Amino acid sequence: MGWLDRLLGRGKKAAADMMGDSSMKREGMHQEEQGMASEGAGSADQMAQGEGEHAGEHEAPRDNP
Repeated sequence: MGWLDRLLGRGKKAAADMMGDSSMKREGMHQEEQGMASEGAGSADQMAQGEGEHAGEHEAPRDNP
């Protein structure tokens, strides 16, 4: 749910700017960064799975004695 964390983090930052609450702004920044990291990890995992499937398609046939 990285996109949700990013969205909530942005909302917290906007609310903190309006209220002048620096600790809430830091919390929003942190939550937004967590969301971006989560999305990045998910993308890397999907790419690795795709590469593994692609490599399996081109595997040389093995001789069975």
